[in-house]
Amino acid sequence: MKLLNTDIKNKVLADMEHILDQNREALLQANQKDLDAFDRDDQALYDRLVVNQKKIDQMIQAVREVRWQEDPVNKEISTRELDNGLKIINKTAPFGTIMIIYESRPDVTIEAAVLAFKANNKILLKGGKEAYHSNKALVKFWHEALAKNDLPSDFIQFMEMDRKQTQAFLKNPDQQLDLIVPRGGERLINFVKEHAKCAVLVSGRGNNFLYVHKEADWQKSLEVIVNAKTHKISACNALDKVLIDTRIEDYKGKLNELKQLLSNKGVSILVDGKVKETLKDEEVISDQSVWKEEFLAMKCVIGAVDTLDEAIQRINENSGGHSATIMTQNNSVAQTFMENVDCAAVYQNASTRFTDGGQMGVGAELAISTDKLHHRGPLGLKQLVTNKYYVFGDGQIRV
Repeated sequence: MKLLNTDIKNKVLADMEHILDQNREALLQANQKDLDAFDRDDQALYDRLVVNQKKIDQMIQAVREVRWQEDPVNKEISTRELDNGLKIINKTAPFGTIMIIYESRPDVTIEAAVLAFKANNKILLKGGKEAYHSNKALVKFWHEALAKNDLPSDFIQFMEMDRKQTQAFLKNPDQQLDLIVPRGGERLINFVKEHAKCAVLVSGRGNNFLYVHKEADWQKSLEVIVNAKTHKISACNALDKVLIDTRIEDYKGKLNELKQLLSNKGVSILVDGKVKETLKDEEVISDQSVWKEEFLAMKCVIGAVDTLDEAIQRINENSGGHSATIMTQNNSVAQTFMENVDCAAVYQNASTRFTDGGQMGVGAELAISTDKLHHRGPLGLKQLVTNKYYVFGDGQIRV
């Protein structure tokens, strides 16, 4: 795609803000069609699907914040002059064409498109069938904003394909693809990795852990656990596993207090063998694969560990590499935990719910990457560019 100047990109985004605001009712009606057709038994997916006035305000704000951000394209990363007279400048450059595959979140249709467009990328949006009408309306708004500025609609494309058609497209795309971001379950991610002919950046599962160290502030720990578990169960940064240090003062009393608090909040509890010795009425884990499972539900595992090293090992063996928290007043212990736990975001004394582009100061995000290349954590505007070397010479040849 031809490089656009910043002014025209920002004009498209300003028009999109206005179009969203003026077409609230049309978007709500489209979303209601999706809601009417959805099986509410899956509460987490249903919560992601809902569009209301507040969500529209957030969509508009997401576009506005990206418009305010500095254009990430063509920025100088480094420059140097060699002894042979060559001048070498490394600059940021667009990826080209990005495909994102996601489910039941119409706001992704806004955030993914605004980020890709501002970074001068073309984006192919493959949303889930459950959000078809909402996504169709939002892409129509994007095309209106592009048309107002005499730009082609293919900057932002809506991929109307079922599962089989999507798989066929990945195996043999009919256009250039430079990056694919699958946001979904492991089956989707594995399929994309197997068949993609370009770079794949994984937005992996959550399955986040919190470790209560023996030197934790217990009241703060309870508040953080409740927030991380119950604030938004459909989010990939929600908490699923709590590890309690057996050396903590009044270990059994604290286990009972935590169990009662979670139960009062409507959270069902699974326990490991050690915790079962204290919480005798709770269901014990029967299949160890539960440690690797992301729940997206009001459900939580409570386990016991005897040491910091055991906690780190348990997390690294089972988490999705997304977020992990240690609750402790010992900063040295926290540092060891944070350096050795292999997650995109590690916390001391704070909820995992902060692993979010807006909360971390990144702004709108394409996804939370659990990959290590080319970026880890929230994928914001600055992360949707690659780089290119500009080499200026005067007839130099290599000898």
